[in-house]
Amino acid sequence: MIRYIDSKKMGRGVHGWLDSHFHFSFAEYFNPANINFGVLRVVNDDIVQPQTGFDMHPHRDMEIISYVVEGELTHEDSHGNRRTLTRGQSQYMSAGTGIWHSEYNLTRDRDLRFLQIWIIPDKKNLKPNYGDYRFEVEDRRDRWMPLAAGVANANSPAPIKIHADINAYATIISPGKTLDFEVESRRQAYIVQIEGNSMLNGIRLATRDAAEAIEESLTFAAGDEDAHLLIIEMAF
Repeated sequence: MIRYIDSKKMGRGVHGWLDSHFHFSFAEYFNPANINFGVLRVVNDDIVQPQTGFDMHPHRDMEIISYVVEGELTHEDSHGNRRTLTRGQSQYMSAGTGIWHSEYNLTRDRDLRFLQIWIIPDKKNLKPNYGDYRFEVEDRRDRWMPLAAGVANANSPAPIKIHADINAYATIISPGKTLDFEVESRRQAYIVQIEGNSMLNGIRLATRDAAEAIEESLTFAAGDEDAHLLIIEMAF
């Protein structure tokens, strides 16, 4: 089963310095029928204007992944970590018992676009943790690049390990090419069309569209430009 999600019908928050598309209920967007998909609680597609960002704020009991689409994301937290990441790179936090952090676009003339992804952990009160990974953009060319996996999945080559039964992959499919993905029995997947467009089992996904797939064989076909996609696969 596949359910198409039109980006035009997602939640939206525009605050001058910030333009957010909310895949699930968040901030001023609340829909009781759209709180989460499995353990996936938040997918925010944020555009942050230059010299602005999210001031220091707290998190706890959440696994958080940030995926940079364009620009530069500068992270700082209460555990002394400070990093700047660029296109295709990712950071993660196990917020656990509590952590404060900020996220800024410190450039003077370039917007930052990144995906903010929250996943419900399988345990509470974990020790907070931070990491970042500087993937090369071409590492995901016409293949599913393992981005993140659950700590119990020892066979996954994904460098980001989080406390939830998920597997996250990113790809950039070249124009005219196809790529398959199998959502196995008792598993489901959330798909984000980050950039470009593709045909998913006959369903057209445009930039920022999404889809939910349950126990399904998927085929993605890129159009006349690169199709940049993210899949978060998980148990029911």
